[in-house]
Amino acid sequence: MNRFTTIGAMAVLGAMVAGCNAPTPVAKVQQNVAEAKAERSSNVAEARREGTQEVNAQRRDVTEAKDSRNYEVALAKAEGDYKVAKEACNVLAGSAQVSCKERADAALKSDTTSAELLKPRG
Repeated sequence: MNRFTTIGAMAVLGAMVAGCNAPTPVAKVQQNVAEAKAERSSNVAEARREGTQEVNAQRRDVTEAKDSRNYEVALAKAEGDYKVAKEACNVLAGSAQVSCKERADAALKSDTTSAELLKPRG
């Protein structure tokens, strides 16, 4: 009896090993390939979508930084121009000096107002 059990077990084991090397049916391979292609397309589309979102966010950041710098530059220019104009007024005397400083003040106010238009909102 042990002999039959051993021979039977060997036959079953041999059939299992032989079955492991059997090729996958063509229909199953085609289905697996189609699923892999669909997954690849989905992954590529998602990566592109995420990449586009990231690029757009970075563009917004650059635009905001540029706007902020434009405002700061315009404000610094207005203040610098005012200091130069005021110092230039010091060579004048009397009403000419007063008039010169009033023009410098008016220019500062105008330039500051123009700079404020460049100030980023938010």
